[in-house]
Amino acid sequence: MVNQVPITLPHLQRLREVSHALCLSEGGSHGPDHIERVLTNAVDIGQQMQAKLDILIPAALLHDIGRTEERRSKGRICHALRGAELAEPILLELGYSEPDIEAICHCIRSHRYRGNQVPTSLEARILFDADKLDSIGAVGIGRAFLFAGQIGARLHNPDVDCAAALPYSLEDTAYREFQVKMSRVRERMLTSIGRSMAEERHTFMLTFFEQLTRETRIGFPLLENDQNLC
Repeated sequence: MVNQVPITLPHLQRLREVSHALCLSEGGSHGPDHIERVLTNAVDIGQQMQAKLDILIPAALLHDIGRTEERRSKGRICHALRGAELAEPILLELGYSEPDIEAICHCIRSHRYRGNQVPTSLEARILFDADKLDSIGAVGIGRAFLFAGQIGARLHNPDVDCAAALPYSLEDTAYREFQVKMSRVRERMLTSIGRSMAEERHTFMLTFFEQLTRETRIGFPLLENDQNLC
């Protein structure tokens, strides 16, 4: 029988310390606050679906530890794949078994929206949904603007072909993130609970970006009979 490592308070504290230390430089977009919200989402869904929390909790805490390397490489390094590589020695140090390490690392490898790794376990599907829920709704919009500010993108660009805009560029705005990812997250949810939670957040995003577009329209109407403006 494989020995299981229970989620004790010391284990939770150690995982949290490692996670926060490696994610702190990512600011509000992918920093410790994001990790804690994803953990909350994951445990909420996991308890309802009777998932293995001893797998899900470490995966949630460590899922973004490769983010800094992805940002520094401007997307050339996949943070999900790199995060799984970084997680393995951390989990070994804490005494996790090889099967549990593989289960946790699978969750980390397959949590990325733009990745090509398919979440096959229940825990991996839950982590995928928990992470995606934090990328939509009010908190998702806030994170998108934080990230755009970090890379120096514009405030809003509704007249730009967002599909053709490059990541980590001036046009990599929150609206671009909405067009290429956030607006599609609802359709990609992998659990029934996740899909239900995503519906309300999706509706709010539509309202917000419609209002933002109205408020940021630029153009001064010249009056034909106002000679002072000529």
